[in-house]
Amino acid sequence: MITTEQQEKLRGWLTGRLPDDVFEELAEVTVDREEITVIGRIPEPRLAEDASATEREAATQGRIQEFRERTREARIEVAREAEHRFRRKVSWGVVCGDERALFTHVAAPVMTRLRQPERQVLDTLIAGGVARSRSDALAWCVRLVQRHTDDWLTELRESLEHVQRVRAQGPDAEDAEDAEPADAPTGEV
Repeated sequence: MITTEQQEKLRGWLTGRLPDDVFEELAEVTVDREEITVIGRIPEPRLAEDASATEREAATQGRIQEFRERTREARIEVAREAEHRFRRKVSWGVVCGDERALFTHVAAPVMTRLRQPERQVLDTLIAGGVARSRSDALAWCVRLVQRHTDDWLTELRESLEHVQRVRAQGPDAEDAEDAEPADAPTGEV
């Protein structure tokens, strides 16, 4: 987990480093231990007011594809620098109107041990056609929890930031400034 200050430094670096003509605005920057996801807002296509929903959807998809192709080289260059500087992979996406699209993302494996009742939950999701595998079923469960506990998770993340600030003020704070945490990637974020 990174602090709000580290998140702001990363967002500031990206804002300063991205060419002005890439995004209308930097909509979202999300960071975890493996990945930085950068999502920017791009302009909606201009259509006639009486354009159908189908035409609007097709125009939006076309705009997203055009943006992806046109900005590929610039995004790759920024990603290389960010990956070197922050020691995480960079993924890209856009928001165009109401549509949100991710171009790339990291799918990090997570190992866990589950007891039989927990495995039965996953197997039920597979049998019901909700998921193709236990891995898919577990990812589905995580998304479900995320959707229904967003406020709780936000409060927990804020509490963890407070714990990090308090630890930084402890008696070993001077020694800790020179050392990287054991479980955190190296580099600044």
